[in-house]
Amino acid sequence: MKKTLLVLLMISTILSFGATKRVAYVINGSLGDQSFYDSGHAGIVRLENEFGVEARVLECNFDPSLYYPSLMTAARWADVIFVISYGFEEELKEIASMFPNKIWVNIDTVVQDENGIISSVDFREEEGAFMAGVVAAMVTESDLPGANPEKIIGAVGGDDDIVIKAFMYGYEQGAHFIDPEVEVKVVYAGTWDDPAKGKQAALQLYSQGADIVFQVAALTGSGVLQAAEEVGKYAIGVDSNQNGLAPGHVVTSDLKEVGKSIYSVYKMIVDGTFEKGKVYSFGVKEGMVGLAIDEYTHQILTEEMISRVVEIQQKVASGEVTVQTYTPQE
Repeated sequence: MKKTLLVLLMISTILSFGATKRVAYVINGSLGDQSFYDSGHAGIVRLENEFGVEARVLECNFDPSLYYPSLMTAARWADVIFVISYGFEEELKEIASMFPNKIWVNIDTVVQDENGIISSVDFREEEGAFMAGVVAAMVTESDLPGANPEKIIGAVGGDDDIVIKAFMYGYEQGAHFIDPEVEVKVVYAGTWDDPAKGKQAALQLYSQGADIVFQVAALTGSGVLQAAEEVGKYAIGVDSNQNGLAPGHVVTSDLKEVGKSIYSVYKMIVDGTFEKGKVYSFGVKEGMVGLAIDEYTHQILTEEMISRVVEIQQKVASGEVTVQTYTPQE
């Protein structure tokens, strides 16, 4: 009897996996940002390598006219569709309702449809940004080259939306965890794919006394890293490990493991534990957000500073240090 059940379970797993071999990655933006979208793509490549899936990436290039047809193409071809749906949440709901037997996973925001077809991955980005704020405050209070006596740190956001506000909320909490007197200045670039505007925004913040700037702006944010290198100041990267893009100036990066989350969810699909309509919450505890501390970090920060950062991040993971969740004002 046990042998029969085991065989049936194996057959069920094989059939289930066989029905999820085509995977689409639909993004509102474009690859090549060395940050958010590329992180997700790395997860898709990992699925190709480890599970042998056939994958397609559909880039909408921030063009609303491409949202609906891209989703439709994915729905008709793929078994599993991972979507970054900023700006086309309603189109996602509509097309998912037309293809309810497909597996729909929305990344980074929560999209809930009345039929419970769409699952979501919701990152607790406040926790990673909290750690970025911890590092920024420690840098501005240090005697590192390029740091000044003023307790001012900066941040550049791609746009003034709910996700970026959550980042800024966590960033400020982390800075004030180190020193309540640290001032946080924020500039919104209004675009995700213009490094020149990111650089301009960072230079503005550096001129106002900030000695370190946290970028949360995708490709626009690469200009922030360039600005830090140009003026001899510091920056913090985001989403992917950007520490090596401006060595000696990018202190750390606030990782949002989009690719790792895609891999984790797909693994659940394969082993049968995935739930349609569920919101999966990922943070520091799950290893999905947190700081990239590597040889570039060690070149800038003292070992004492790094030890303190690691200790605080461990306390966030254990719950000993609580990071407040951003709640939009009505």
